[in-house]
Amino acid sequence: MTPPRKLHIKSYGCQMNVYDAQRMVDTLAPEGFVETSSTEDADLVILNTCHIREKASEKVYSELGRLRVAKDEAARRGRTMQIAVAGCVAQAEGEEIVRRAPAVDVVVGPQSYHHLPELLKRADHDGRAIETEFPAADKFGFLAQPKPETIRARGISAFVTVQEGCDKFCTFCVVPYTRGAEVSRPVAKIVDDVKRLADNGVRELTLIGQNVNAYHGEGPDGQSWPLGKLLEHLAQIPGIARLRYSTSHPRDVDDSLIAAHRDLPGLMPFVHLPVQSGSDRILAAMNRKHTADDYRKVIDRFRAVRQDIAFSSDFIVGFPGETEQDFCATLALVTQIGYAAAYSFKYSARPGTPAADMQETVSLVEMDQRLERLQELIDAQQSAFNKAAIGTTVDVLFEREARNAGQIVGRTAYLQPAHVMASPTIIGKILPVRIDSLERYSLLGELATPEPAQRPALSPIATGA
Repeated sequence: MTPPRKLHIKSYGCQMNVYDAQRMVDTLAPEGFVETSSTEDADLVILNTCHIREKASEKVYSELGRLRVAKDEAARRGRTMQIAVAGCVAQAEGEEIVRRAPAVDVVVGPQSYHHLPELLKRADHDGRAIETEFPAADKFGFLAQPKPETIRARGISAFVTVQEGCDKFCTFCVVPYTRGAEVSRPVAKIVDDVKRLADNGVRELTLIGQNVNAYHGEGPDGQSWPLGKLLEHLAQIPGIARLRYSTSHPRDVDDSLIAAHRDLPGLMPFVHLPVQSGSDRILAAMNRKHTADDYRKVIDRFRAVRQDIAFSSDFIVGFPGETEQDFCATLALVTQIGYAAAYSFKYSARPGTPAADMQETVSLVEMDQRLERLQELIDAQQSAFNKAAIGTTVDVLFEREARNAGQIVGRTAYLQPAHVMASPTIIGKILPVRIDSLERYSLLGELATPEPAQRPALSPIATGA
């Protein structure tokens, strides 16, 4: 028998890339590839890239330099190593990658990774293969499905892509150019994926898309379904105890999504809703097509139906033309909303985006100072949110054994890590935990009820929600 070939994938950036990496593994499994955690013994190394920020793409080129050395060393030992670059950097900089890193064998964009087997064969024959077009066919119809044992090995939480691409064209963002226009998967295809996951032990599902709440897939009735209706449908699938979605745009929060948060107990009360800035002038320059007050009203709509709902967000500081007054408007918005968590970044110009041509740049010193001020505020809010859990009892979905012996770690409804001393039999169960203390960002506590007895392994679904 031919020994299996070893595959190592390193992903950068968003949740979509994590999902895409798993589907690449599934696609290459029939070709005899198995995953390895190191590059040293890999026959194929794939860098699954992100192009959102400048440093992210430079990290890719730095990593390619290290891989070239590893590839040369493998050749000296009589072994062939192939290198592939996938994802958004591949889509945006295909020819540049080949020029700067001639050791790369395959360059493949995010819409074409289902073609990896044939691209690898073409590279064997021709020396290199590049595919960065947007194919007309839906890639999801051609992807190999993960084996049951693969799903179980990945754990009790999973991502499912329901939507790709973006039509918003924010002036700082490359996604419309690297992922293409908004496309939504049919409901039936998503349901098939979710049932397969649930049948193999997945308990928590996160629906993902570049603009996930712009979802408009075809439903079984032939009509276009919004995200809220899709969530309502998926909530009825046995075994799925928790639903999440990411990432959303404030302009696409419709009544069906608000109703889903009101009516679905399994839909977690934690929403990632990027705003980017609190200044209307900067929001207009970003082409966000909403104001700070529009954003506040969306938050109010969520809070009107779920008093326990919490939010995270994204912020960019130092966007071209941002004044101290503009930045203070962002601080004011953060103070008013109150976040459980947030991600904040210094503005980074991406080639080909309208913002890259804007001249009113903010100095790096000013960016650093503003970012520090914003992160201090966000950290204080996150700390206060976490400390508020001390002394309460919260439901935790237990995921895996923790680093400390005897501890099991899970997540609260708000994605807070929670650790308890217990046996691994609680993995996959949702149990009440009395929170006693906080260690950095993790909650520490103990089970509020006696540890449930282990049940016979008759079903892949661990019950106890």
